[in-house]
Amino acid sequence: ALDDEHDALIDFLNALKFAIFFLLCVGLLNHSESRLTYPKFPAGDMSSNCTSAAPVSASKTKTKKKHFIGQKVKLFRASEPILSVLMWGVNHTINELSNVPVPVMLMPDDFKAYSKIKVDNHLFNKENLPSRFKFKEYCPMVFRNLRERFCIDDQDYQNSLTRSAPLNSDSQGRFGSRFLSSYDHRFVIKTVSSEDIAEMHNILKKYHQFIVECHGNTLLPQFLGMYRLTVDGVETYMVVTRNVFSHRLTVHRKYDLKGSTVSREASDKEKAKELPTFKDNDFLNEGHKLQIGDDNKKYFLEKLKRDVEFLATLKIMDYSLLVGIHDVERAEQEEMDVEAAGEEEEYENDGMGGGALTGSFGTPPDSPGNPLNCGGFFGPGEFDPSVDVYAIKSAVKKEVYFMAIIDILTHYDAKKKAAHAAKTVKHGAGAEISTVNPEQYSKRFYEFMSNILS
Repeated sequence: ALDDEHDALIDFLNALKFAIFFLLCVGLLNHSESRLTYPKFPAGDMSSNCTSAAPVSASKTKTKKKHFIGQKVKLFRASEPILSVLMWGVNHTINELSNVPVPVMLMPDDFKAYSKIKVDNHLFNKENLPSRFKFKEYCPMVFRNLRERFCIDDQDYQNSLTRSAPLNSDSQGRFGSRFLSSYDHRFVIKTVSSEDIAEMHNILKKYHQFIVECHGNTLLPQFLGMYRLTVDGVETYMVVTRNVFSHRLTVHRKYDLKGSTVSREASDKEKAKELPTFKDNDFLNEGHKLQIGDDNKKYFLEKLKRDVEFLATLKIMDYSLLVGIHDVERAEQEEMDVEAAGEEEEYENDGMGGGALTGSFGTPPDSPGNPLNCGGFFGPGEFDPSVDVYAIKSAVKKEVYFMAIIDILTHYDAKKKAAHAAKTVKHGAGAEISTVNPEQYSKRFYEFMSNILS
C-alpha cells in the first residue's frame, strides 16, 4: 500500500512539473503581459520597475535594458534655445558636482576654477536643444558652498531650474539686463555683462568670507550660481540668486530705493505697468513709513549697517534697497475672486473644472512651488522664514514687507568718478545725487533707510 501511495505521489509531482513547465512556456511566449517573467532576472533582483534600482550591467537581459533606456529623461523644453541650454547646463553641472566630495575647506584655486563643456547635439532632442552649444559654470565648488550656507539643497536648486522652463519677467535691469524667474518663483536669473562677471570674480572671495562670518544672515543678494552660455557663437552670462520676494505671497507694490532724490521718480512708462517699480521721491511723496516695530527695526538696521560697511570696503556703490509690499487684505479678496471664478467655471463645465486653483498659483498641482504640495498650512500673510528670508511682518498694518539689497556689482572706478564730477557741476555740491564715493554712499543709504522705518 505504501509503494502504491509512493508511486501515486511521484506521478502527481511529475504531472505538476509538466504543468508548471507548460505555464512557464506560455508565460515566456507572452512576456509583455504575463507576470511569469521573473525567472529571467538574476536571483534577488526584483526591482525592474523601481527608478532607484542599481545601474544595469552588460550581463542583464535585453528586457531589463529596454526598461532602463525607456525611462524618460528631461527634455528641457523652453520657448528659447538659450533657456533650454540653461536648463540642460544646470542639470548637467549639478549631476557632475554630486560626484565630487565636499572639501573640508575651499582653496584659493576654487575661486578661479570653472567647468566647461562643448556639446555637438546631432539629431538628439533637436526640437529643444541647439545642434551646438557650450556651457560654462564659474567657481562650482564656491557656489555649492554658498548654496549650503544659504540652506539651499542642490537637488531643490536643480529641480527649480530644470523641471520646467524659467519664466520671463517684465522687469528690466540697468543696461538692458534681462530678468527671469524659476518656474516656482524661488530663484531669479539675471543676464549680466562680461564686466559684471569680472567684478564678481573680484569680490567673490571676500563676499564668501563675509557670508561665512555672518552665517548667511544678510540683506545682500544670495549668489547661487554663475554661468556662461554660448549659442550660435553668441555668449550670454547669467547669475542666479534667491528671489527677494515670496514664491507664495503676491507683491502688490514695490520700490527701488537708493537714498538719493535727484531724478529718482518712476517714469510715466514705468507707472503704466501692472506692477511698476517706484523710486525714492515716489515713496517720500506718499508720506508713509514701513512700520515693523522697534525690535525688528533694530535687528534690520544692524544687518543693514554691517552689509553697507562691507560694500564700502569693496568700493561698491549705486546699489539699492528693493522693497516689496504684500497687502494681506487685498490678497484675501483676490483669492476669494479666484475661488468664485473657479466655482463658476466648475459649474459651467458640469463638475469638470478645478483648474482655477492651479492657474492662480501659476504652477502644476504636483510642483514644489504649489501651496497644495507644501508640508504645512499657511494662513493669510503667513510665511516660512526659512524660505522667505527677506520677509518682515508689519507691526501695525496687515502687510508683509520684503526688503533686500540688490545690484552690488558697480565698482567706484574712474568712470564713476567722472560721472560724479559731472553731476556735481550740474546739480550742485549739496545735491543728493546717486553717484558718490562708496563711503558717502553707504552712510547716506543707511540714514535714508533708517528714516523710512518705524
